[in-house]
Amino acid sequence: MNVTRTDRAAEGQSVKSHFTLCLAGALSAALLAAAPAARAQIEQVVTASAQGYTISGLVTRLPEAKSFKYGIALFPGHPGIMRLREEDGKPTFELGGNFLVRSRRAWLDEETLVVTVDAPSDQWNTFDQWFRERPRYGADVALLIAEVQRRFAVAEWSFAGHSEGSVSVFHAARMNPALAQRAILTSSVFRPGKHGPGLSGVDWDELKAKLLWVHHEDDPCEYTLYREAQRYAEMTKAPLVTVRGGGPESGAPCMARSHHGFVGAERATVLAMRAWVKGGAAPTEVRP
Repeated sequence: MNVTRTDRAAEGQSVKSHFTLCLAGALSAALLAAAPAARAQIEQVVTASAQGYTISGLVTRLPEAKSFKYGIALFPGHPGIMRLREEDGKPTFELGGNFLVRSRRAWLDEETLVVTVDAPSDQWNTFDQWFRERPRYGADVALLIAEVQRRFAVAEWSFAGHSEGSVSVFHAARMNPALAQRAILTSSVFRPGKHGPGLSGVDWDELKAKLLWVHHEDDPCEYTLYREAQRYAEMTKAPLVTVRGGGPESGAPCMARSHHGFVGAERATVLAMRAWVKGGAAPTEVRP
């Protein structure tokens, strides 16, 4: 059979068109596969009312998720006061730069819900560590979690705190042993200071939740030194995740953008914590 130059050109154009369509299809498939990580999350304020005050949490979840195997309650570092509210139908709050607050979305998948816990409204001017030791605070946290639970089906809860939020987690978990199955303490406050005793005098036998320590080896804050994390992990016989690297740092040593706040290593740190929540094991070392 004789094939003319015109036939070869037409055949070449057909192959080119087919290649273009295949490439477009592959790109579309890749974009669709990546879509779950890129799509927006749903965030809403959930508030529980007590006598003369309220306690609120910022609930973050994927749009299609309706019931959840894992609930993660996040307790931000100092001062722990978010002043969480809604303005024009949108959540508004302070402490957006805190490690746990700014990395909250990294926890999400179809079976995980996150609630970032604010201080009770009558504590918005104080919220010291001594208050967090009292039975009322344990009851306040339980009240908020119950309100979240009423709106969303959550099978089990883990509490995670950063810096001074580690004090909140210890006491909230201690006072709610049937609720908090796991406690994650990151950049924990070990030494006493003007805001309270930190974790220096707690009775670890009172904590029934499974415990995980997470700390940056170069944490520059004098109240949260890495060698203290090593000592406490050994004392409590609980695993320690050591975070290395990250940066660049900025701000004061005990602030959120230093290694104290896992700057530059946020996502890797959260994924290590999530792996422990889901599988019971966490890496001993994390790098960004």
